[in-house]
Amino acid sequence: MQQAIQTAALAQRIGYKPASIRTHVWRNGHFMGIKPIKAPNGRLLWPADTVERLTSTAGEVAA
Repeated sequence: MQQAIQTAALAQRIGYKPASIRTHVWRNGHFMGIKPIKAPNGRLLWPADTVERLTSTAGEVAA
């Protein structure tokens, strides 16, 4: 299985509230083009490599 992070960790890294991310997924099926992995317990997990690319790109745009 690939490495993944939880929604709360993703939210903290990009400055969003976890509820905002979950709402976006509920409405659109993805968040910023990233589709989450749904764990058996219902939590959303995010592919770590994709999140890393998102956060590194966001840092370049803000600079």
